[in-house]
Amino acid sequence: MKTARKKILHAIRQGQVGGGETHVLDLVNNLDKGKYESVILSFTEGPMVEQLKLDGFKTYVVSTQKPFNISVWKVVRQIIATEQIDLIHAHGTRANSNTFYSAKSLKIPLVYTVHGWSFHPDQSKVVKFIRSMSERFLVAVANKTICVSKSNLVEGKNKFPMSNATVIANGIDRFKFNPDKEFKNIRAEFGIDERSILVGYIARITNQKSPLAFLKAIAMLPEKENVHLLIVGDGDLKIQMLALSKELNLDKYITFVDFRSDIPDILNAIDIFCLPSLWEGLPIALLEAMSMRKAILASNIDGITDLIQDGVNGLLVPPADVESLSKALQRLILDKQLVKNLGLEAEKTVQEKFNISTMTKSIEAVYQEFI
Repeated sequence: MKTARKKILHAIRQGQVGGGETHVLDLVNNLDKGKYESVILSFTEGPMVEQLKLDGFKTYVVSTQKPFNISVWKVVRQIIATEQIDLIHAHGTRANSNTFYSAKSLKIPLVYTVHGWSFHPDQSKVVKFIRSMSERFLVAVANKTICVSKSNLVEGKNKFPMSNATVIANGIDRFKFNPDKEFKNIRAEFGIDERSILVGYIARITNQKSPLAFLKAIAMLPEKENVHLLIVGDGDLKIQMLALSKELNLDKYITFVDFRSDIPDILNAIDIFCLPSLWEGLPIALLEAMSMRKAILASNIDGITDLIQDGVNGLLVPPADVESLSKALQRLILDKQLVKNLGLEAEKTVQEKFNISTMTKSIEAVYQEFI
């Protein structure tokens, strides 16, 4: 016999912690547990999977790093059938492309959350066309598509029909990311001078997050003696980032740290949060920093412009523009009052528009359409 609660399968591309993965962690912990039972399917192992297990969620891993990997579809279908899933919530392209077959063959509703499209500005025309056609198909097979930003919805509609789509912005747990709480002393842990202006870069170190341009912008700063960088994360460009830091003689100004789960403590320690991405959906890392009352310096791109108004609650610069990034960072380093004002406005933005309670209720309303 099935329980009265409805079973939701949350499928996510990987077990490493990124924006989409953080979204899943927050969502399953905040859904009404009297109405919904969450089961998680990840397509790689990683710290997110371990955290979900600690939180008491049933979690499956079917290993693949490929979208549309037909070889795993039968295994995925067996899991969904055995668990008697009522609705599949696919988070991202890889998750949707490897679960839609099960949804259709088992006649289970499929909800697709787009955490940023898989087609990007830096791709060749051929790759971008193939990715666009893939997304067109994935939107068509889903019963409902959720975009995490208005920018993503507009971008999608410009490329293909999206008649059954809506926007539900990411939300932040304000209890967890509350700047007025007590935090451990991260600066003391890493031996960073309390008087230093600490710039944080907390992200997957991949091409999307423009890590090498970030280091080049740091190298261009006219005065660095009172500045320190805290770079937190892992990714396929980390080796290159470490090498470039050495090449630019920046090592004494930078502390490199692998992925950590104590992000609120890290954010509490920094003064400025920098996210020079090339593309985004609606970046959760940025919302977390805003919630923690930090001055934001980020790229002027879709997804980020849904959150940041230049000069009001952060500073925006053109993507991949090293000189503009360096100049904006220098402006913040020299103006403590600006840093404070931007941080206060950033926190206010999250309080008013991006709280987790509103997000969760909106997603529950989508579930209710189909189950």
